[in-house]
Amino acid sequence: MSSTTKLPPAPGPEQPSEPAPEPAVAKDQSFAQGARILSIGIASTGIFTFAYLATASHVLSPAAYSRISLCWAIMFVILSVIYRPIEQLLSRTIADRRARGLPGHTLRTPAMIQLSFALIFLVVALVLRHQIQQGMFDGSSTLYWILVVGVMAYAASYFARGWLAGNQRFALYGGLVFLESTSRFIPALAVAVGIGSGQGLVGLGMAIAPFVSLSVIPFAFSRVRVSAPAGVPVADAALEGPVQAQLEEAGTDLSLRHGADFAISVVGVMLSEQTLMNAGVLIVAAKAGGASLTSGITGFVFNVMLIVRAPLQLFQAIQTSILPHLAGLQARDSADEFHRAIRTTVLVIAAFGLAVAIGLLAIGPPVMTVLLGKKGFAYGRVGLAVVGLGMGLHLISGTLNQAALARGRARWAAASWLVAAALFVAFVATGGSGGHAEVSRVEYGYFGATAVLCALLTLLYRRGAATGTD
Repeated sequence: MSSTTKLPPAPGPEQPSEPAPEPAVAKDQSFAQGARILSIGIASTGIFTFAYLATASHVLSPAAYSRISLCWAIMFVILSVIYRPIEQLLSRTIADRRARGLPGHTLRTPAMIQLSFALIFLVVALVLRHQIQQGMFDGSSTLYWILVVGVMAYAASYFARGWLAGNQRFALYGGLVFLESTSRFIPALAVAVGIGSGQGLVGLGMAIAPFVSLSVIPFAFSRVRVSAPAGVPVADAALEGPVQAQLEEAGTDLSLRHGADFAISVVGVMLSEQTLMNAGVLIVAAKAGGASLTSGITGFVFNVMLIVRAPLQLFQAIQTSILPHLAGLQARDSADEFHRAIRTTVLVIAAFGLAVAIGLLAIGPPVMTVLLGKKGFAYGRVGLAVVGLGMGLHLISGTLNQAALARGRARWAAASWLVAAALFVAFVATGGSGGHAEVSRVEYGYFGATAVLCALLTLLYRRGAATGTD
């Protein structure tokens, strides 16, 4: 092969030495196998996460559980906003480079963005220590430091997730999040069996979890893949001169020119998603002031929204595996496979969401009471079912969002999420304060916001199918 070799190779007898593209069936099987492996780890993670929060709800007083709920909500809002964009950037970038046959992965730009976000958080947290500790955690310095240490440690954990997802190391990704959830649950279990006591020990699980999860990293680097996916030739020594220069220029452009823009857009997406899941808790707490901790309504609203959290964590397996898969299909211009992956995922989610809503309508209140306790309030059958329907719309929106990211339409996706989040906040914040009325406002507001979001992202998806990428 000479330096004039073209990429991609033209089919035909002129290049008999080139490997044949991998059949589409094999690619689908590889993606499906990765998603199944990851689903096992994420499903286990969802169970242990729910067990952690359910145990905390039972072993702590309403006021202590409300503080733990608030710490959880604040921490995971921050994590999703400042770290998940980098996870998505790494996943998409690495998958795109592998699909194009580019050697190596550009980690410098994502690492710099990640470090910058972590340092900004640390500075803000230290400057506002008094306000956070007194205003949010009722003076608990333990919860304040759990928040700070946990958020800083998760920087490395989320960076590792992006690298593993982009390289399709789904088994290790599943192991990472599984270790995270089980290590978080152990302190709460210790309180439940009487080995320890107090909100400090329960909350400690949130700080140690990211450290334990990183124990999978040595295994990740013990067998680093060096081959690109079949179907696009690997860039090697035979790719010289103009062809190699074009490849490297494409990889550099992908990382440096679009990295920050992509990450900022995904910040908007993640901020909006966390707003939909956590703003209800935070707004109710702010409107009721200190009484929200005493009455337990903050913890109760948090429990209602667990209907959203557990399935979202389960379907994170699909969303994690589908972004690099879609990015690879987009790079290879495989439109039919792209649409089939989205269509199949949306149909599965729609069936799941409908089943959950029917189950909540039938037996939701007694099951929620047994698992999580009342915390001074009673669960409403219709309200829970409405949240279940909203959860299904939320998951469909997440899938359509991954399609938009893979197509390079991150800005439009972010705009859709921001509109939905703003509507939700306005609806919940403008109502009067008071018990069950607040809970209902969160439930119906969440459903309405996710319906708007799903409609906007569906229009974006159809527009992308008609016009291509931005």
